Amino acid sequence: MMKRITILCAVLVLGIVAMAAAKPGFGSLYHNGSVVRTVVPPAAMPQAGTDNLYVVMGGADGQLPVAAVAPGDAGYRGGKWAFHKVTWNTSPYLLTSEADVLAADSSGDVTIERVPANDFKCPIQP
Repeated sequence: MMKRITILCAVLVLGIVAMAAAKPGFGSLYHNGSVVRTVVPPAAMPQAGTDNLYVVMGGADGQLPVAAVAPGDAGYRGGKWAFHKVTWNTSPYLLTSEADVLAADSSGDVTIERVPANDFKCPIQP
């Protein structure tokens, strides 16, 4: 059953990511340098995201979406993802944490665009 749930979530995340023209994450995300998995089917929540999720367009090999928070982190609200589209202004390199994404933005290597219409809910497991 858990495998089926993980696959369903991966399919919906893949659909959201595909709509944004990014490489699919197949139900996996980066959080603070580690890979975490989604565990339930995502549900659309346009305009209602509270946990930052960065979907990197045309990233380096191995790039996955980046979750700002995960279970156990202060401020984690169950995976109510506020969708942020990240596009490169230079040659891509791997981003595996929110700090990496924000540093790349600060240096001008990427541009971050908030896309509230793509917000969704999908809890993750560390």
